[in-house]
Amino acid sequence: MRLVIIGNGMAATRLIASLTGRAADRFAITVIGDEPEHAYNRIQLSPVLGGEKQAADICLQGDEWYQSRGVTVLRGEKALAVNVDAREVQTTARTLGWDALVYATGSTPSIPPIPGCDAPHVFTFRTLADTRAIQAIVGPAVVLGGGVLGVEAAAALARSGDEVTLVHRGPWLMEQQLDRQAGMLLEEALAARGVRCELVSGIAAVNGDSVTLLNGRSIAAARVVLATGVQPSVTLAQASGIRCARGIVVDRQMQTSEPDVYAIGECCEIDGQTFGLVAPCLAQADILAARLAGDVTAPFTLTDSGMRLKVTGVELFSLGRAAVQEGDVVWSAWDPLTRHYRRLLINQEALAGVLLMGDCRSAATFTDLLATAAPAHADWLFDRFTTQPQVAGHNAMTKPTLVVVGHGMVGHHFLEDCVNRNLHQQYQIVVFGEERYAAYDRVHLSEYFGGRSAASLSLVEGDFFVDNGIELRLSQQVVAIDRDARVVRTASGHETHWDKLVLATGSYPFVPPVPGNDLPGCFVYRTLDDLDNIAAHAAGSRRGVVIGGGLLGLEAANALKQLGLETHLVEFAPNLMAVQLDNDGAAMLRKKIEALGVGVHTSKATTEIATADSGLVLRFADGEQLETDMVVFSAGIRPQDALARSSGLAIGERGGICIDDGCRTSDPDVLAIGECALWEGKIFGLVAPGYQMARVAAAALAGEDKTFTGADMSTKLKLLGVDVASFGDAHGRTPGALSYQWTHGPQQIYKKIVVSHDGKTLLGGVLVGDASEYATLVQMMLNGIALPKEPETLILPASSGSAPKALGVAALPESAQICSCHNVSKGDICRAVSAGATDIGAVKQCTKAATGCGGCSALVKQVMEFQLAEQGVEVKKDICEHFPYSRQEIYHLVRVNHIRTFDQLISRYGQGHGCEICKPLVGSVLASCWNEYLLKPAHLPLQDTNDRYFANIQKDGTYSIVPRMPAGEVTADGLIAIGQIAKRYSLYSKITGGQRIDLFGATLEQLPEIWQALVEAGFETGHAYGKSLRTVKSCVGSTWCRYGVQDSTGLAVRLEHRYKGLRAPHKIKMAVSGCTRECAEAQSKDVGVIATDKGWNLYLCGNGGMKPRHADLFASDLDDETLIRTVDRFLMFYIRTADRLQRTSTWMDNLEGGLDYLREVILNDSLGIAHELEQEMARVVETYQCEWQTTLSNPNRLALFRTTVNETAPDESKRWQEICGIDDIPEQAGIGARLGRKPIALFRFGKTVYALDDREPGGEANVLSRGILGDASGEPVVISPLYKQRIRLRDGCQVENGEPAVRAWPVKIENGKVWVGSDALVMRAEAS
Repeated sequence: MRLVIIGNGMAATRLIASLTGRAADRFAITVIGDEPEHAYNRIQLSPVLGGEKQAADICLQGDEWYQSRGVTVLRGEKALAVNVDAREVQTTARTLGWDALVYATGSTPSIPPIPGCDAPHVFTFRTLADTRAIQAIVGPAVVLGGGVLGVEAAAALARSGDEVTLVHRGPWLMEQQLDRQAGMLLEEALAARGVRCELVSGIAAVNGDSVTLLNGRSIAAARVVLATGVQPSVTLAQASGIRCARGIVVDRQMQTSEPDVYAIGECCEIDGQTFGLVAPCLAQADILAARLAGDVTAPFTLTDSGMRLKVTGVELFSLGRAAVQEGDVVWSAWDPLTRHYRRLLINQEALAGVLLMGDCRSAATFTDLLATAAPAHADWLFDRFTTQPQVAGHNAMTKPTLVVVGHGMVGHHFLEDCVNRNLHQQYQIVVFGEERYAAYDRVHLSEYFGGRSAASLSLVEGDFFVDNGIELRLSQQVVAIDRDARVVRTASGHETHWDKLVLATGSYPFVPPVPGNDLPGCFVYRTLDDLDNIAAHAAGSRRGVVIGGGLLGLEAANALKQLGLETHLVEFAPNLMAVQLDNDGAAMLRKKIEALGVGVHTSKATTEIATADSGLVLRFADGEQLETDMVVFSAGIRPQDALARSSGLAIGERGGICIDDGCRTSDPDVLAIGECALWEGKIFGLVAPGYQMARVAAAALAGEDKTFTGADMSTKLKLLGVDVASFGDAHGRTPGALSYQWTHGPQQIYKKIVVSHDGKTLLGGVLVGDASEYATLVQMMLNGIALPKEPETLILPASSGSAPKALGVAALPESAQICSCHNVSKGDICRAVSAGATDIGAVKQCTKAATGCGGCSALVKQVMEFQLAEQGVEVKKDICEHFPYSRQEIYHLVRVNHIRTFDQLISRYGQGHGCEICKPLVGSVLASCWNEYLLKPAHLPLQDTNDRYFANIQKDGTYSIVPRMPAGEVTADGLIAIGQIAKRYSLYSKITGGQRIDLFGATLEQLPEIWQALVEAGFETGHAYGKSLRTVKSCVGSTWCRYGVQDSTGLAVRLEHRYKGLRAPHKIKMAVSGCTRECAEAQSKDVGVIATDKGWNLYLCGNGGMKPRHADLFASDLDDETLIRTVDRFLMFYIRTADRLQRTSTWMDNLEGGLDYLREVILNDSLGIAHELEQEMARVVETYQCEWQTTLSNPNRLALFRTTVNETAPDESKRWQEICGIDDIPEQAGIGARLGRKPIALFRFGKTVYALDDREPGGEANVLSRGILGDASGEPVVISPLYKQRIRLRDGCQVENGEPAVRAWPVKIENGKVWVGSDALVMRAEAS
């Protein structure tokens, strides 16, 4: 779509930045600016006029910024007319079409009707051109207008030494913002700078070299500056028929009177109000950007951020009201020595206005206090703030302020630890993040190129900030720290007070000082925005070069490979990963990486990057060169310490903020953590030490004695698919150290350990190609565990029959750190298990172990199992009392022994009659294996009410029906048919989240009639009732959408038809998106597919619901057949191995090895079962049947669909009533009946019939007859269908407590007929 913006000022620039950040490719943007310059910061014009800044200093963005966002800028071109009907803009040079139009025309200066105002030496003060024209004339100057702009202009002109007179009609300067005393103080300050003020005056006429005042006096004037206010620029909008008043009238979402036409900034008007300050104009731009991007956003509300005068040496801040009204109380303070003046305006005990002169350090605090309407305190006059603003509903009274600068991984971990220690209750916490994203997982950053979304990388869980009352300010760069005033200042000039300050500013990428390092096509690899820029350039590239062969360099190379580029690595050192690996390890790593097709160039000093015909060329010191299309610098990082350096904090000789063992800097109220911090001369570039610092800093603030003592820098990574690990003294530099090495040439595996001179202590090691021993070796090193007699056995392959060489976790001390990312010890895990965490998922949730880099997963599981064994807990996987087997074992028994019925299985491998757990489970397994009709007499007793009646039961006993609409596709005739059926049967209809229609309110008897009507209209069952495939949601894809790159609907239809009816341990949801915009929300599904220009990216094991989880990227750029084969294998492996009612996400989390293991099984066929899995799926697909249609063609099964088995009501006057024949009741199941007018349920359990009230206990629905029959410790029971209560058949009492639940009725059977006694006093409820 085409977006045209008329006006190239600050609001327009903010709109472009915000919109392209939210939806980069949604619009082709053209911005029309009638000035020849790029957009600039107008509020900085007075420093330019005074010579304090150059025009270039206030430019907002350069050409490259616009080009990178695909924005066309028409500078020096004026918009002449807008045709709303034709959707065209006519400029001085062209005609532009538009789909959306934004007026950002700003304002124009008000020129008073004074004779001579059109003279060439009379200027307004609005643009850079005005500024240059004013500067071009020397000599005395007169400024008309004593508001903010006039004061700033007069002070700026006085800096040149010329005589300046400021003429103002008011009794004092800036009377709208100041009271009389502040106005007089400002007048004094200007006089000291050479500005003379003429108050209660005006200009009667402008002459050739003078002006005549209203009192007749004449003042010399070589130039006259008019600063008499502005008015919204509406001429263009008005001429095009758009509703205007004083400004262009818009609503609070910036919409004008015409559709797709918007206005922002000084030209617009909302509810009769126009806007002259920058802050509201930028807020309007953000609101409009969100709307244009398709996001939901809050409407515009005006917030007062105050006014700060921009005159060097004059500190002046005004906020809220200046004029005193009835009921106001004025608190003021004046210090004649410092000449500091402060006035607070109080209305109804709350702050209504603020004036600060001479000392404005508390401006930000007062801004927050005004916004929150906190009760006012007289102490505020003296900067004794006993209150801070309330945030997110928390009472923050009496809290000091904790400011955190930096919201990366370490910064967020610090916040989480603050919450754990309840510091958010003690401090008002404000967090500044320079990026537009909240903290995200940089460790897995390269997965972004594999299709992982920014949201899935986020470290922020749920409403963390709102729930804990912490304020997060994103896209806000802190540019200065004033330690005396205790404020931080952002790039926009906003100041925030702090009592404690934590610097978590991280690091910045090191770019070697090579000529040409800033050419187009050169990038750094650090942030999500960097990755977006790399991906955009890579789309038109063939070859990419990474400069840097360390950890980050290899990660960047992996990213370029994922983007499909021919990839080269250039490293200055002789080895890759020179810090972590020894020569032999580096050589093996190089071999493995080269085998993957990556070019490796070591010992290369790049001397120049230059442009070439086809792109770029790297020239090296040895005379060689390498051509490429793009260069990515990933040559290391440097601590981001500029902010600390400029504030006077102690900095290390080579950079880094110096900290002590408590993470305190040279200022005890300022702490530093993470990659910006320097401890004992060391910078720590891994996340685990940063997390450790975060915990120490939080402890320090909480008054706890906790110290940072350095960190284990061991690393285990998978780089370009190669396992690499390094720990301890990998290079063997300890005096007297011995080393053992083992190499497997054909498999390209290299292992080395370094031990002490006596061979008793492990000092370090290197593993390349196979890092399976990493966890064991690191624990031995960290905990000083004695080595075996022959240390080399630790890395040599185990010989057949020998004992396992892995270290038993029993040998580890309680204090052994198992997870370094989250500082989880063996003792922490053992305590979590003792408290009830008996599976790996629960342990992860309790302790956060294995949720960081994941390298400790196997060890965490070993510790958990060790502790369970210590407690004497036998982790039984029995599904229930009837089967001593897990679900996986049940599946195996059924498949291997070709068992076809529940009776066969329980007679051979179980006991009793079954229950509500094992019956549906076995029914599902039988369906997964053999896919037979569920209502076959042998299978019917196994089905829960939804599967028994092929519909979803509701709380009133009626059912809802969902016809299948593959991928949400439906014809007009289909919609009409559904509407007619809903109307005929008075069904409530609702669109589901899975792109289908749900019909509610059908009675049991109506189900077959409704199915018949739906089948005749071309529909089939949607399986909304089963633990089976529900839907495959899709967007419209390339068929309709201009962004779609593949036919997502077509693939979704194919997937839904293939897997429909597939029974599984839990419901399965799928989705297919036609592009990375992800409209189908595929990453929240069990199986998600997202189109790429090369095929399909497959995501697995996501889910929504109570505990949402993003799916993980499983494989990239698959063709249709490979995708379907992969999904076949995945689903059948899940069906084989998952526990009962276990979603795919939980199942994968509990697989040892998780996602990597699943990839090995599914993609690499590590278990050798892939062909079996495919065959099993083929059988399911071949045997599919629509259960509605099968039922409709079977009269015996249709007989089940009735509320009562007896048509006529029996005679209530008789003691015994004949109800039905015994064969009318399905075996091992129930059916509804009537005893007179009473609804009852008849159950056939073996040769016995029982009668109970048909009511669901605790409800009103007569549905008990639809429950599953079974036994509890031999006692025959029915399990109620709605709320799963176990009821004894013999007396209607609850199994759990023996309390009566429903009435029981006597039954007798004579000549094959079932008789029920109507005497309620007869309590014996069974007869044979």
